Amino acid sequence: MNLVDKAEKTFVLTTPLYYVNDIPHIGSAYTTIAADVVARFQRLQGNKVLLITGTDEHGQKIERSAATLGKAPQEFCDQIVPSFISLWEVLNIQYDRFSRTTDPRHHAIVQEFFSRVWENGDIYQGQQKGWYCVSCEEFKEERELLDGKRCPIHTTKEVEWRDEQNYFFRLSKYQTKLEEFYQSHPDFIQPASRRNEVLSFVSQGLQDFSISRVNLDWGFPVPVDSKHTLYVWFDALLGYVTALLEPDAEPNLTNALERWWPINLHLIGKDILRFHAVYWPAMLMSAGLSLPERVFGHGFLTKDGQKMGKTLGNTLDPVGLVKRYGSDSVRYYFLKEIEFGKDGDFNEIRFINVLNADLANDLGNLLNRTLNMVKKYCAGNVPSIVQEAIPANNPLKAIGLTLGERVKQAYEALAFNQSCEAVLSLVQASNKFIDDQAPWSLYKQGKQEEVEAVLYTVLESVRLAAYLLSPIIPNISGDIYQQLGWKIDFNDQKESLIVAPFATHATWGILSNQQQLGTPQPIFKRIETPKTD
Repeated sequence: MNLVDKAEKTFVLTTPLYYVNDIPHIGSAYTTIAADVVARFQRLQGNKVLLITGTDEHGQKIERSAATLGKAPQEFCDQIVPSFISLWEVLNIQYDRFSRTTDPRHHAIVQEFFSRVWENGDIYQGQQKGWYCVSCEEFKEERELLDGKRCPIHTTKEVEWRDEQNYFFRLSKYQTKLEEFYQSHPDFIQPASRRNEVLSFVSQGLQDFSISRVNLDWGFPVPVDSKHTLYVWFDALLGYVTALLEPDAEPNLTNALERWWPINLHLIGKDILRFHAVYWPAMLMSAGLSLPERVFGHGFLTKDGQKMGKTLGNTLDPVGLVKRYGSDSVRYYFLKEIEFGKDGDFNEIRFINVLNADLANDLGNLLNRTLNMVKKYCAGNVPSIVQEAIPANNPLKAIGLTLGERVKQAYEALAFNQSCEAVLSLVQASNKFIDDQAPWSLYKQGKQEEVEAVLYTVLESVRLAAYLLSPIIPNISGDIYQQLGWKIDFNDQKESLIVAPFATHATWGILSNQQQLGTPQPIFKRIETPKTD
């Protein structure tokens, strides 16, 4: 189950397969940004990475959305899917596979998986009665409902009463096995608050769940009974498996599981935790497959302290946000300002203030003024200093020597805000150091060696900060590296691994006078606060 168990160091992670009943929103962007950052970090480590994203395209909600517009479901899906692909592009998401559940290859995987579970005796026909939320595509227990029989997640939608013959999966059979698995794999569900939710839910007793629907055409027919359509979640979760297939491979489970299975990390919103942390592992146990390593359920986003929604008129368009401020800005704010796993808020004034303080003032201004001093006091050359000449108690070297390891641990724990804060502590210390040391005064006093030591120490600290932030702000980090004389593009992951491997570049003290410094120019322009009427 661990990376070391695999023949090569691979790392597979997934976003949810996003439901295409509408164009993507900021919540979908948030999960995918986080996934991209993890993938970039893993690639810098030298691991073979597979980042899977995609779309979930079956189910009643799609069928109804399409009908409302007078379109066939497939036509409707084909029109929505490009909006996800183009959003990932503007957000600078470097995914490896885009999985669509309407893909014929996926149908083959679903059929084979169903057969395994069927042959194991874990599917039977029975009567399903209960309250159903079409938006969740899920039956709800009476105790979960809000007043007026409304869904606790889609609070404006009333649930519908269903009484129908369905095929069921024997989830109850896996109660003990799941509890034992959670016990022996305490890190399987994260963060701890989500794990506690799941343990509490499971301890109340698991009930078999319906895996088919009648009176629904949009989906795969149940292999043993074509009058029934497979339940969207049974089909959608297997989209992760289909995505593992090499493009020219025959679509079967053996080929899908050959190289990349098991998945190391499922990144999801907390609203779909139960499907990934309870239903999915039980289905995999039934089919005799090993389980994923980790499921991480992050929080919800609000805007100006309020839940976002079309009815409230306070949605946040991710495409518009990127067009106004750039992908690095959006990536940085959501990962630095929100503790991943907790709910978080977007406020445009705070967004601008954070970017101006951290990226324009602290990081950008520091690089610019230091490079200009190097130009003025060192003829534009990196001072000829070896890092050993800088004493270990130098305030920047003292932070820099352990920073790479601390940031690595934060990325591995998905504590992106801690990664940013740790790097920022070095940047802020560098600003203080240059003010305290006043190289302009040292220069006037003829202390050239001291001037060079100060400027080298600051430049190297800026380089280290840029490298460690490159999974989050790859464009800005690339600009900094190029101004420091490296011809490197952090969006070219193959090149960055070869030219700037983590083992070397995450350590303090690699800048040398072999580097030909570039022309100093601002790496992040200060944003003006929009004027309000």
